[in-house]
Amino acid sequence: METISRISSMLETARELTLEAAQSAASNRLSSTNASSRGHSVSHIKKLLESRIEREVLDGMRKVISVMYRDEPSFPFFPAVVKNVANPNIEVKKLVYIYLVHQAESEPDLALLSINTIQKSLTDQNPQVRAMALRTMSSIRVPVISQIVSLAIKRGCGDMSPHVRKAAALAIPKCYRLDPNTIPQLIGYLSTLLGDLQYFVAGPAVAAFLEVCPDRIDLIHKHYRSLVKKLVDMDEWSQLSTLRLLTFYARKCFPRKTQRVKKAVTSKGFYDDIDDQDTTEQNGDDEYEVPVLDPDLELLFRSCKLLLQNRNSAVVVSVVRCFLYLAPPEYLTDAVGPLIALLRSPQDMQQIALYNIVAVSLRNPKPFAKYASHFLVHSNEPPHIWRLKLEVLTILFPHFGMHLKGVIISELEHFSQGADPDLVRESVRAIGRCAQSDTSTSSHCLGILLNQITSMDDNLVSESLTVIRHLIQQDPAAHEQTVIQLVKHLGSTTSSDARATIIWLVGEYAGIEPERNFAPDVLRILVKGFADEPEAVKQQIVLLGAKVYLHHLLRNPLKEQPESEPKVEQKYSNEWTDNQDEQKEEEPEQEKQEEEPEDKISLLWRYILLLARYDPSYDLRDRARLYKALLDSPSKTQLANLLLLAPKPVPHVPSPSETRKDLLLGSSTLIVGPDAGLHGLKGYEKLPEWVEPGHEPDAHLREQEKPQVLPEKASMTAGEKLDKALRDHEISVASATKQKAAVQGAATKNKSLSEWLEDEESETEEETESEYEEVTDSEAEDSDEEEEGESEYEEVTDSEDDAEGTQLLTAQPPRNA
Repeated sequence: METISRISSMLETARELTLEAAQSAASNRLSSTNASSRGHSVSHIKKLLESRIEREVLDGMRKVISVMYRDEPSFPFFPAVVKNVANPNIEVKKLVYIYLVHQAESEPDLALLSINTIQKSLTDQNPQVRAMALRTMSSIRVPVISQIVSLAIKRGCGDMSPHVRKAAALAIPKCYRLDPNTIPQLIGYLSTLLGDLQYFVAGPAVAAFLEVCPDRIDLIHKHYRSLVKKLVDMDEWSQLSTLRLLTFYARKCFPRKTQRVKKAVTSKGFYDDIDDQDTTEQNGDDEYEVPVLDPDLELLFRSCKLLLQNRNSAVVVSVVRCFLYLAPPEYLTDAVGPLIALLRSPQDMQQIALYNIVAVSLRNPKPFAKYASHFLVHSNEPPHIWRLKLEVLTILFPHFGMHLKGVIISELEHFSQGADPDLVRESVRAIGRCAQSDTSTSSHCLGILLNQITSMDDNLVSESLTVIRHLIQQDPAAHEQTVIQLVKHLGSTTSSDARATIIWLVGEYAGIEPERNFAPDVLRILVKGFADEPEAVKQQIVLLGAKVYLHHLLRNPLKEQPESEPKVEQKYSNEWTDNQDEQKEEEPEQEKQEEEPEDKISLLWRYILLLARYDPSYDLRDRARLYKALLDSPSKTQLANLLLLAPKPVPHVPSPSETRKDLLLGSSTLIVGPDAGLHGLKGYEKLPEWVEPGHEPDAHLREQEKPQVLPEKASMTAGEKLDKALRDHEISVASATKQKAAVQGAATKNKSLSEWLEDEESETEEETESEYEEVTDSEAEDSDEEEEGESEYEEVTDSEDDAEGTQLLTAQPPRNA
């Protein structure tokens, strides 16, 4: 046992040493090859390329490709590489084609030398070589060879291999970009490839169609049904192109049709003899429109449903786009689940999925209501994700139940008290949008916002007050106590924006009844600290004073205000001049004024004008001068009323993505915006409008053409003719036996017993005669076989005699010798 364990341990150590040696050898080999490939000179690489050994040529081409992709100069190898175009090794040929495509544009003259060899490869027996040659020829961007490329595409369209036909379809856009004048020929090739039986040929043909001639819808009619049936089997990129084409095609060729249907009447009369017409008259208004789908359009929807489980997120979004713009709502309901499933993707794909979810929910939000938990914000999410989630929650908020509404509002309240100022701001705005969209929760949202006014975070307070102002403006009469509550917090609020918002709201309530008017008292308190307020607050104080004074003038129109105004000017001038004569003249007037004291609101307004006159802000002084000129005389009160007391529009804060609502779903413009770039994004196309009923193309155009039955001589081979003859013979024999059986069956019905016995005797006689004939036939066959054997023996002997004669002739010497 000890020897066995010792041997096993030795084997284990030997195995470990072998593995370590193999690893070190592999690392040394890789390092040596990298060093040699980088250290080899141009002459050495050229020598490898000009070698007659395929292994050395392949090694040289690999070095050239590595030099090329390291962004080092590879032009010196061009002539040596071009010589290897005709190399029979397919690996060498691949590398040569890669080099030609990469360098042909910089050296077009040398690249033309390889065109003839590439053309010869188009007729190679290997379909991979033919497809590769066609792909290379179309990728060489030399305009001189556009017609040669066109002819190569024509040959590829009729090739037996589907891989070559696919290469021809992919070469059509390249040829079009190379020379747009070849478009008539390319359209003919496209019409052939669109009807190809192979799905991986039809997909690239559709992509080429969208790039070369997307307006030629007439080419799609006869291939529409076949493309829809091949849609499931295509690869992802072909499915994207085909879905885009079919969506545009459906808008241009299928009009929107609806049918009015009456609701089913379940209630019946108490008596059975009640006329049914009375019930129909009563329920005649219970009609609704139902969309009527074309059978071809419904075929497209059934095929698209199978793609909702696709692994590619772009295909899922394309199917949702098809259902959103074409199908009834029930189809979109089935597509919402796969669209929500994309939120489990990485963050970059998750952002694109959220943009598309926002675009769909703006049009039809109900199907997303049961997926509310997927849009709750997580603390570790980046801003571009939680912004979109908050937007989706506010859009779907009216369609949630009361429990979910409470959960969402509590979540928003939690995030509004966080440390991130952007998240705080967006959460408060989201609370405001929820209150605006659902009036049943507006009081609860308003209470949450009022509680946040006492926060120490100025950002939270100012944003909350802005949202409160929007909510109050929706129904000012019902929020009088709310404004009074805000005024109570005016002394404890230090944010300038928050104070300015509260003062503006007080000014909106300056025109209520004098018994309940609190605006003059608020103005009196604010004027005491006017000099210490920020400029934004000072502007609102002056505006509040102008509104209070204007309401006072409107309530007391009989007082002559213009007489007292000059006295104010004279009073101001007395403070700036030392003219004693003017002071003596004004003393009697001041005595009269003391005899008739002015009201407190007028004095308060003059005091505000006096404070604003000496303020260091130019803007504030100009505003005060403007308000003073408006309220100077009773004749200008109408203009002041129009300027200061005009009804304010009710603010409605839309969703941030409302401007992108009309953008096409699944497009990059939906993410980056319509104005991205210097002149906007290129390549964006809007979805066409529905075709009007009566202007759509005929449905018979979408019927596939039946294959023409050609004459047998031209269309059938000898084997096919033989098979057809056998089938016809079997059919004729079967029909003859059926007829004979029918005749015999009809005859046997009327036979008597004696006739039956006679038929049996005749059948036995016929059987004996047939057996005798078979025996004689077998004997005759045996005799024939004996004769054939004798004839074969004679032929063999004759051939042997002939061989001996030829040998003798060759053995005899010539007579002349």
